Amino acid sequence: MIIAATVMLLAGCATADTELDTPRAAGDTIRFTAGRCFGACPAYSVQVTPDGSGLLEPDKFTAVPGPTRFTVTPAQYRQLRLALAPYKPPVGTERRIAHGENCTRFATDMPGYRIEWTRGEAKPTRLDYQSGCLDARYAKLRTTIGGIPKLLGIEPMLKAKIAQ
Repeated sequence: MIIAATVMLLAGCATADTELDTPRAAGDTIRFTAGRCFGACPAYSVQVTPDGSGLLEPDKFTAVPGPTRFTVTPAQYRQLRLALAPYKPPVGTERRIAHGENCTRFATDMPGYRIEWTRGEAKPTRLDYQSGCLDARYAKLRTTIGGIPKLLGIEPMLKAKIAQ
């Protein structure tokens, strides 16, 4: 009985650091995932809530060893929401921008990005973007994605020291 209780407590501790509380404020929880590339690009996932909670989950080439909580100001959340608004698909749908689908100029070995908006129990809204898509019509999206770490103040968490 004691062992079972201990296992349950430890399991709760393990998941507590990788999940954000359900936001009380109205708005979407925004999850941004930067995938791996051929090279030393930071690969990670970051979530922010309208309440100001943030969570960075590293995958590869980041400066943090594990899930790391941070805070975003209302202004940062609003800026992120507004910056991504032009690219948000209709609620509950998914849009892909990828080679062979709606992209003609493509460079290989670049990271893929996923932006996901969730609110309550509704079906998530997703945008998948393969950053190797170099079509001019996606230039603003590339710039927006490139600015997310600075906008959220997480750049120091992404700059890993790579052994030489």
